[in-house]
Amino acid sequence: MIKVEHLTRKYGDFTAVDKVSFAIGQGEIVGLLGHNGAGKTTIMKMMTGYLEPTEGNITIDGLDISKDRRKIQKKIGYLPENCPVYPEMTVLDYLEYSATLHGIAQQDRPALIREAVARTALEAKASKQLATLSRGYRQRTGVAQAILHKPDILILDEPTNGLDPTQIQHMRTLIAELARTTTVIISTHILQEVQAICDRVIIIKDGAMALDAQVDGLQQSSKLLISTDAEADSALELFQSFSHVASATAIRDQQFELKLNADADGKATAAALAKGIHDQDWQLFALHFESRNLETVFAEISERGGVAS
Repeated sequence: MIKVEHLTRKYGDFTAVDKVSFAIGQGEIVGLLGHNGAGKTTIMKMMTGYLEPTEGNITIDGLDISKDRRKIQKKIGYLPENCPVYPEMTVLDYLEYSATLHGIAQQDRPALIREAVARTALEAKASKQLATLSRGYRQRTGVAQAILHKPDILILDEPTNGLDPTQIQHMRTLIAELARTTTVIISTHILQEVQAICDRVIIIKDGAMALDAQVDGLQQSSKLLISTDAEADSALELFQSFSHVASATAIRDQQFELKLNADADGKATAAALAKGIHDQDWQLFALHFESRNLETVFAEISERGGVAS
Protein backbone atom coordinates (compact mmCIF):
# COMPACT_ATOMS: atom_id res chain seq x y z
CA MET A 1 0.00 0.00 0.00
CA ILE A 2 2.84 2.41 0.92
CA LYS A 3 6.27 2.24 -0.68
CA VAL A 4 9.11 4.55 0.30
CA GLU A 5 12.32 4.31 -1.74
CA HIS A 6 15.64 6.00 -0.94
CA LEU A 7 13.87 8.88 0.77
CA THR A 8 16.29 11.74 1.47
CA ARG A 9 15.86 15.27 2.80
CA LYS A 10 18.71 17.75 3.03
CA TYR A 11 18.90 21.24 4.46
CA GLY A 12 22.02 22.69 2.92
CA ASP A 13 24.90 20.48 4.06
CA PHE A 14 22.79 18.79 6.76
CA THR A 15 21.06 15.51 5.87
CA ALA A 16 17.95 15.11 8.03
CA VAL A 17 16.79 11.89 6.32
CA ASP A 18 19.26 9.65 4.50
CA LYS A 19 18.12 7.10 1.89
CA VAL A 20 15.31 5.54 3.94
CA SER A 21 13.33 2.73 2.25
CA PHE A 22 10.42 0.63 3.51
CA ALA A 23 7.03 -0.75 2.50
CA ILE A 24 3.86 -0.88 4.62
CA GLY A 25 0.85 -3.08 3.91
CA GLN A 26 -2.86 -2.58 4.51
CA GLY A 27 -3.90 -2.79 8.17
CA GLU A 28 -0.42 -2.68 9.68
CA ILE A 29 0.34 -0.63 12.79
CA VAL A 30 3.89 0.58 12.29
CA GLY A 31 5.91 2.58 14.80
CA LEU A 32 8.60 5.03 13.69
CA LEU A 33 10.90 4.99 16.70
CA GLY A 34 13.93 7.16 17.38
CA HIS A 35 15.44 9.80 19.60
CA ASN A 36 14.18 13.37 19.29
CA GLY A 37 15.74 14.82 16.14
CA ALA A 38 16.28 11.41 14.51
CA GLY A 39 14.22 12.37 11.43
CA LYS A 40 10.84 10.78 12.22
CA THR A 41 8.74 13.92 11.79
CA THR A 42 10.57 14.84 8.58
CA ILE A 43 9.73 11.41 7.12
CA MET A 44 6.07 11.85 8.08
CA LYS A 45 5.91 15.31 6.54
CA MET A 46 7.27 13.94 3.27
CA MET A 47 4.82 11.02 3.34
CA THR A 48 1.89 13.40 3.75
CA GLY A 49 3.07 15.72 0.98
CA TYR A 50 3.76 18.69 3.26
CA LEU A 51 7.49 18.53 2.59
CA GLU A 52 9.19 17.71 -0.69
CA PRO A 53 11.98 15.09 -0.65
CA THR A 54 15.42 16.07 -1.87
CA GLU A 55 15.72 12.60 -3.36
CA GLY A 56 13.66 9.40 -3.45
CA ASN A 57 10.10 8.32 -4.20
CA ILE A 58 6.89 7.80 -2.23
CA THR A 59 4.12 5.68 -3.74
CA ILE A 60 0.75 5.23 -2.01
CA ASP A 61 -1.93 2.98 -3.53
CA GLY A 62 -0.04 3.08 -6.81
CA LEU A 63 -0.01 6.91 -6.83
CA ASP A 64 3.25 8.87 -6.97
CA ILE A 65 3.23 11.67 -4.42
CA SER A 66 5.22 13.96 -6.73
CA LYS A 67 2.42 13.76 -9.32
CA ASP A 68 -0.73 12.92 -7.35
CA ARG A 69 -0.22 14.73 -4.05
CA ARG A 70 -3.84 15.92 -3.68
CA LYS A 71 -5.29 12.47 -4.39
CA ILE A 72 -2.95 10.92 -1.85
CA GLN A 73 -3.71 13.52 0.81
CA LYS A 74 -7.43 12.66 0.57
CA LYS A 75 -6.52 9.11 1.63
CA ILE A 76 -4.55 10.28 4.68
CA GLY A 77 -5.53 11.41 8.15
CA TYR A 78 -2.68 13.34 9.76
CA LEU A 79 -2.00 14.45 13.31
CA PRO A 80 1.07 16.73 13.23
CA GLU A 81 3.43 17.08 16.15
CA ASN A 82 2.09 19.38 18.92
CA CYS A 83 -1.41 19.27 17.40
CA PRO A 84 -1.93 22.76 15.92
CA VAL A 85 -5.51 23.99 16.50
CA TYR A 86 -7.36 27.31 16.49
CA PRO A 87 -7.73 28.16 20.20
CA GLU A 88 -10.69 30.52 19.71
CA MET A 89 -12.83 27.74 18.20
CA THR A 90 -14.91 25.20 20.09
CA VAL A 91 -14.24 21.50 19.46
CA LEU A 92 -17.33 21.24 17.26
CA ASP A 93 -16.45 24.41 15.35
CA TYR A 94 -12.96 23.07 14.69
CA LEU A 95 -14.27 19.72 13.46
CA GLU A 96 -16.84 21.45 11.24
CA TYR A 97 -14.04 23.57 9.79
CA SER A 98 -11.87 20.46 9.32
CA ALA A 99 -14.74 18.69 7.55
CA THR A 100 -14.88 21.59 5.10
CA LEU A 101 -11.14 21.31 4.44
CA HIS A 102 -11.48 17.56 3.91
CA GLY A 103 -14.19 18.20 1.32
CA ILE A 104 -16.87 16.30 3.24
CA ALA A 105 -20.37 16.94 1.88
CA GLN A 106 -22.58 19.14 4.07
CA GLN A 107 -25.19 16.44 4.64
CA ASP A 108 -22.55 13.92 5.79
CA ARG A 109 -20.82 16.15 8.33
CA PRO A 110 -23.08 15.83 11.40
CA ALA A 111 -22.90 12.01 11.50
CA LEU A 112 -19.15 11.91 10.86
CA ILE A 113 -18.46 14.59 13.49
CA ARG A 114 -20.59 12.75 16.07
CA GLU A 115 -18.71 9.53 15.35
CA ALA A 116 -15.28 11.18 15.61
CA VAL A 117 -16.25 12.87 18.90
CA ALA A 118 -17.52 9.59 20.33
CA ARG A 119 -14.47 7.58 19.26
CA THR A 120 -12.11 10.07 20.89
CA ALA A 121 -14.29 10.47 24.03
CA LEU A 122 -14.77 14.21 23.54
CA GLU A 123 -18.52 14.39 24.26
CA ALA A 124 -18.09 16.31 27.52
CA LYS A 125 -15.85 18.92 25.86
CA ALA A 126 -17.56 19.25 22.47
CA SER A 127 -18.91 22.75 23.13
CA LYS A 128 -15.82 24.01 24.97
CA GLN A 129 -13.38 26.49 23.50
CA LEU A 130 -10.08 24.83 22.57
CA ALA A 131 -8.11 27.47 24.48
CA THR A 132 -9.71 26.24 27.74
CA LEU A 133 -8.88 22.56 27.20
CA SER A 134 -5.94 20.65 28.61
CA ARG A 135 -3.17 19.50 26.30
CA GLY A 136 -4.57 15.99 26.40
CA TYR A 137 -8.02 17.06 25.21
CA ARG A 138 -6.50 19.21 22.46
CA GLN A 139 -4.54 16.14 21.38
CA ARG A 140 -7.73 14.10 21.22
CA THR A 141 -9.34 16.86 19.15
CA GLY A 142 -6.45 16.55 16.73
CA VAL A 143 -7.01 12.81 16.44
CA ALA A 144 -10.76 13.40 15.89
CA GLN A 145 -9.86 15.71 13.01
CA ALA A 146 -7.51 13.08 11.57
CA ILE A 147 -10.14 10.31 11.52
CA LEU A 148 -13.07 12.53 10.55
CA HIS A 149 -13.07 11.64 6.85
CA LYS A 150 -12.44 7.89 7.45
CA PRO A 151 -9.00 7.83 5.83
CA ASP A 152 -7.29 4.72 4.47
CA ILE A 153 -4.03 5.76 6.14
CA LEU A 154 -3.62 7.39 9.54
CA ILE A 155 -0.32 9.12 10.33
CA LEU A 156 0.05 10.17 13.96
CA ASP A 157 3.06 12.15 15.18
CA GLU A 158 3.44 11.53 18.95
CA PRO A 159 -0.30 10.75 19.43
CA THR A 160 -0.11 10.20 23.22
CA ASN A 161 1.87 13.36 23.88
CA GLY A 162 0.31 15.11 26.89
CA LEU A 163 -2.18 12.37 27.72
CA ASP A 164 -2.66 10.95 31.21
CA PRO A 165 -2.43 7.15 31.78
CA THR A 166 -6.17 6.60 31.31
CA GLN A 167 -6.20 8.66 28.10
CA ILE A 168 -3.13 6.79 26.83
CA GLN A 169 -4.91 3.46 27.30
CA HIS A 170 -7.99 4.82 25.51
CA MET A 171 -5.79 6.03 22.63
CA ARG A 172 -4.15 2.61 22.33
CA THR A 173 -7.56 0.94 22.17
CA LEU A 174 -8.74 3.42 19.54
CA ILE A 175 -5.64 2.88 17.38
CA ALA A 176 -6.08 -0.90 17.54
CA GLU A 177 -9.72 -0.48 16.51
CA LEU A 178 -8.82 1.87 13.65
CA ALA A 179 -6.23 -0.59 12.35
CA ARG A 180 -9.01 -3.03 11.41
CA THR A 181 -9.76 -0.87 8.40
CA THR A 182 -6.91 1.65 8.38
CA THR A 183 -3.15 1.51 8.00
CA VAL A 184 -1.64 3.31 11.01
CA ILE A 185 1.82 4.87 11.24
CA ILE A 186 2.89 6.28 14.60
CA SER A 187 5.94 8.37 15.39
CA THR A 188 7.23 8.21 18.94
CA HIS A 189 10.35 8.22 21.08
CA ILE A 190 8.60 6.18 23.80
CA LEU A 191 9.57 2.50 23.70
CA GLN A 192 6.54 1.32 25.67
CA GLU A 193 4.24 2.97 23.15
CA VAL A 194 5.59 0.94 20.25
CA GLN A 195 5.62 -2.29 22.27
CA ALA A 196 2.02 -1.77 23.41
CA ILE A 197 0.51 -0.66 20.09
CA CYS A 198 2.56 -1.65 17.07
CA ASP A 199 2.93 -4.84 15.04
CA ARG A 200 6.16 -3.61 13.52
CA VAL A 201 8.87 -1.10 14.36
CA ILE A 202 11.11 0.99 12.11
CA ILE A 203 13.96 2.51 14.10
CA ILE A 204 15.50 5.70 12.72
CA LYS A 205 18.94 6.79 13.89
CA ASP A 206 20.57 9.99 12.68
CA GLY A 207 18.19 10.13 9.73
CA ALA A 208 18.95 6.61 8.50
CA MET A 209 17.16 3.27 8.83
CA ALA A 210 18.63 1.29 11.72
CA LEU A 211 16.05 -1.52 11.97
CA ASP A 212 12.82 -2.74 10.37
CA ALA A 213 11.34 -5.72 12.20
CA GLN A 214 8.20 -7.27 13.68
CA VAL A 215 7.92 -6.34 17.36
CA ASP A 216 7.25 -9.95 18.43
CA GLY A 217 10.28 -11.19 16.51
CA LEU A 218 12.61 -8.87 18.38
CA GLN A 219 12.10 -10.86 21.56
CA GLN A 220 13.59 -13.99 19.98
CA SER A 221 17.22 -14.38 20.93
CA SER A 222 19.98 -16.61 19.57
CA LYS A 223 22.06 -16.18 22.74
CA LEU A 224 21.99 -18.85 25.42
CA LEU A 225 23.19 -18.07 28.95
CA ILE A 226 24.58 -20.95 31.03
CA SER A 227 25.75 -21.06 34.63
CA THR A 228 27.73 -24.13 35.75
CA ASP A 229 30.50 -25.05 38.20
CA ALA A 230 32.80 -26.30 35.42
CA GLU A 231 36.25 -24.83 34.84
CA ALA A 232 36.08 -22.20 32.11
CA ASP A 233 38.44 -23.91 29.67
CA SER A 234 36.71 -27.28 30.00
CA ALA A 235 33.24 -25.75 29.67
CA LEU A 236 34.18 -23.74 26.58
CA GLU A 237 35.73 -26.82 24.98
CA LEU A 238 32.48 -28.73 25.52
CA PHE A 239 30.23 -25.92 24.30
CA GLN A 240 32.27 -25.33 21.15
CA SER A 241 32.05 -29.02 20.26
CA PHE A 242 28.35 -28.61 19.47
CA SER A 243 27.76 -27.95 15.77
CA HIS A 244 24.93 -25.45 16.37
CA VAL A 245 27.03 -23.27 18.69
CA ALA A 246 28.64 -20.47 16.67
CA SER A 247 30.67 -19.10 19.58
CA ALA A 248 31.06 -19.49 23.34
CA THR A 249 32.41 -16.92 25.78
CA ALA A 250 33.04 -16.87 29.52
CA ILE A 251 31.35 -13.64 30.65
CA ARG A 252 32.08 -14.00 34.38
CA ASP A 253 32.93 -16.64 36.94
CA GLN A 254 30.89 -19.79 36.17
CA GLN A 255 28.73 -17.96 33.61
CA PHE A 256 28.92 -18.41 29.84
CA GLU A 257 27.29 -16.86 26.78
CA LEU A 258 26.67 -19.03 23.73
CA LYS A 259 25.63 -17.65 20.36
CA LEU A 260 23.74 -20.19 18.27
CA ASN A 261 23.75 -20.50 14.50
CA ALA A 262 20.81 -18.89 12.71
CA ASP A 263 19.43 -22.29 11.62
CA ALA A 264 19.74 -23.89 15.07
CA ASP A 265 16.76 -25.40 16.86
CA GLY A 266 17.16 -23.46 20.10
CA LYS A 267 15.21 -25.78 22.38
CA ALA A 268 16.86 -28.93 21.04
CA THR A 269 20.32 -27.38 21.35
CA ALA A 270 19.61 -26.23 24.91
CA ALA A 271 18.49 -29.74 25.85
CA ALA A 272 21.62 -31.27 24.28
CA LEU A 273 23.85 -28.82 26.15
CA ALA A 274 22.14 -29.65 29.45
CA LYS A 275 22.72 -33.37 28.81
CA GLY A 276 26.35 -32.70 27.93
CA ILE A 277 26.89 -30.87 31.20
CA HIS A 278 25.18 -33.67 33.11
CA ASP A 279 27.34 -36.29 31.36
CA GLN A 280 30.44 -34.43 32.54
CA ASP A 281 29.10 -34.64 36.09
CA TRP A 282 29.05 -30.84 36.36
CA GLN A 283 26.46 -28.86 38.28
CA LEU A 284 24.04 -26.90 36.06
CA PHE A 285 22.81 -23.82 37.94
CA ALA A 286 20.96 -22.03 35.13
CA LEU A 287 20.30 -22.33 31.40
CA HIS A 288 18.08 -19.86 29.57
CA PHE A 289 17.88 -17.72 26.46
CA GLU A 290 18.85 -14.08 26.76
CA SER A 291 15.83 -11.93 27.59
CA ARG A 292 15.34 -9.31 24.87
CA ASN A 293 12.73 -6.64 24.32
CA LEU A 294 12.45 -3.43 22.36
CA GLU A 295 14.38 -1.57 25.04
CA THR A 296 17.30 -3.98 24.69
CA VAL A 297 17.32 -3.68 20.89
CA PHE A 298 17.03 0.12 20.99
CA ALA A 299 19.93 0.34 23.45
CA GLU A 300 22.09 -1.84 21.18
CA ILE A 301 21.33 0.37 18.16
CA SER A 302 21.94 3.57 20.14
CA GLU A 303 25.33 2.33 21.34
CA ARG A 304 26.72 1.10 18.05
CA GLY A 305 28.32 3.45 15.55
CA GLY A 306 26.62 2.28 12.34
CA VAL A 307 23.13 1.34 11.26
CA ALA A 308 21.65 -1.87 9.99
CA SER A 309 21.97 -2.64 6.33
